Amino acid sequence: QVRVVESGGGLVQAGGSLRLSCAASGGTFSSLAMGWFRQAPGKEREFVAAIRWRYGETSYADSVKGRFTISRDNAENTIYLQMNNLKPEDTAVYYCAVDRAANSFSIATMTAYDYWGQGTQVTVSS
Repeated sequence: QVRVVESGGGLVQAGGSLRLSCAASGGTFSSLAMGWFRQAPGKEREFVAAIRWRYGETSYADSVKGRFTISRDNAENTIYLQMNNLKPEDTAVYYCAVDRAANSFSIATMTAYDYWGQGTQVTVSS
């Protein structure tokens, strides 16, 4: 079974930065893509950023473009989300997702992913 573990959340003031990490381990097949989603209280889970494993193609939600950067470490099967210029509206539980099975879904959609982490809380104070 695939294990997905996020880390790096915390409390930060508006304008500050945080770096999230997500490591995927176990399973038989390699990751095809990994992504970050977030869910604020009372809201639906939404796409933040994703990266395809083979060529490193990235995708971002409009709300985080220019502020967040997703990257990967192939050897460690780990992705990172560098979050700069954080805003109070970025407050949410951030979830890491792993795609291990080929499908036709966009990597910006939840349906593309097979495995999810437990989430890490990010709180941005004003």
